[in-house]
Amino acid sequence: MKILLFFLLIMTATACDDEPVPFDSTGYEQLFHNGRIYTVDDNQPWAEAIYVVDGEIRFVGSNDEAEDLAGANAEFIDLEGAFAMPGIHDVHLHPLEAATNNFHFILDDSVEDPEEYADPVADAVAANPGSDWLLGWGHWIDVPLAATRVPKEILDDVAPNRPVAIMEQTSHSVWCNSRALELMGIDDNTPDPPGGIIMRETNGEASGILIDNAGNLLLDLALAPTPQRAENDYLGLIDYALPELAKYGITSICDARTYWKRDHHMVWQRVADEGELTVRVNLGLWAYPDEEDATQLAMLKDLYRSDAGSLLRINQIKLYSDGIVHNTTCAMHDDFLIDYFGRPSNNGLNYFTESRIANYISELEETGFDFHIHAIGNRGVHEALNAIETAGSDRGRHRLTHVEYVSPVDYSRFAQLNVTADAQVAGDFTQPENWHENDYLLHASLNESIIPLKDLAAQGARITLSSDWDVSDLNPFVGLQNAVTRAPQAISLEEAIRAYTINAAYVMRQEGLVGSIEVGKMADIIVLNQDLFQIQPTQIAQTQVTATYLSGERVN
Repeated sequence: MKILLFFLLIMTATACDDEPVPFDSTGYEQLFHNGRIYTVDDNQPWAEAIYVVDGEIRFVGSNDEAEDLAGANAEFIDLEGAFAMPGIHDVHLHPLEAATNNFHFILDDSVEDPEEYADPVADAVAANPGSDWLLGWGHWIDVPLAATRVPKEILDDVAPNRPVAIMEQTSHSVWCNSRALELMGIDDNTPDPPGGIIMRETNGEASGILIDNAGNLLLDLALAPTPQRAENDYLGLIDYALPELAKYGITSICDARTYWKRDHHMVWQRVADEGELTVRVNLGLWAYPDEEDATQLAMLKDLYRSDAGSLLRINQIKLYSDGIVHNTTCAMHDDFLIDYFGRPSNNGLNYFTESRIANYISELEETGFDFHIHAIGNRGVHEALNAIETAGSDRGRHRLTHVEYVSPVDYSRFAQLNVTADAQVAGDFTQPENWHENDYLLHASLNESIIPLKDLAAQGARITLSSDWDVSDLNPFVGLQNAVTRAPQAISLEEAIRAYTINAAYVMRQEGLVGSIEVGKMADIIVLNQDLFQIQPTQIAQTQVTATYLSGERVN
């Protein structure tokens, strides 16, 4: 692949720490011309042409000037007046999890009666006789919670001797049968793990619903590394995830939950070693809430990789402060209006406490890691900011992701602490007309400004937008459209594009390399079928990517 030319690159003067940057050479020439090119460069926002040598941008400007630079053997790419821009960065998604072949079935998420799931699970049991665990995905947690009998019994009826585990849509709970609980060693006396809840009947019997990290622990057992599982993960990336990313113009990503105990990092490394990467990738190593700190910190430090010239870097930590809203596990200052669990407190849970987050930042920031902290509730956001303020330094480029509930007193702290606010607005639930769907869980006043993009931006926060695929739509143009139309918390189109490009490049430590179309950067360029600045905002989601280039090589 021509992408292998990238590995010849060296540092430029504009690069920041840890970045691969371009090699100054004459060689393969390309001229992108006759376009309407939005550069995301404040000094030169618009251009007609881009001259590229060996994947490096050498000139941005007019057609005539660019054509004068091109040699006789240059490849001329006529944009025919089309709109072009820097490649999209998606700094929070789960491509390996979205694409893996290690799950055996998907449930219809429109089903409301959990008993209706018995037949499709029975069909999956019959269709997959050779697998030890039977793994599925796709329901909403409300469905098994509404069962008129113990939820595990519905699965026991069709799979009495084989472990079955079904991950809920958001991945924050797992519905399982008795055999799965037995293999996990869960009985009536098993305590809840850090960041998780084992749901129980009134008599103390485990019901078969495992909340947040309790479900993660089950999946760690069910997805323990084997050669076949590694191959399934690899093929999922190669055959599905990477082509999907290129299809939507995504040239840089952060894998937002790299389960190193499941060898996810090794799968990514294989793809890179075989020259099959068509995106720049930062891995966010998962910090396991139940792992002993000294052991885990040593392992994470050992896994750090940020090699100049590599498309794949392992330089982020994915850590959860809290859970999610509809599980009532996101960390809130006030109690939820519904109590699902009967715990002493009803204001959510912590995967990692504030002091423990601070300890991890103190230990790992010096190694070179940046933190990607899941924080949905206002208490979770507040505590994560406190931890960064306590333990962070000027070196860190940390971010909080989701930021659904943020107390106004914390808006200004993002800029003050150089913490990026990463948000996902592609999902319908993030749109203002749906905010008050949570009024049965939280006081209505808290649902007036879910994901307060405009308020955060007004206080100087750096904003990034991402998908959380496959929880939400991968299509970045859905996110762009929603970001600019979600009044009263909308941002401008220019701000939204920066959120998907140069701002995201900053959190990936590659803003000196990509994120805008400038001389000395790499030619990560996408071409669209419509001009984002000349259409109605409500038409942005209809945008199609007609070509995606990574370092000048077309990857779709």
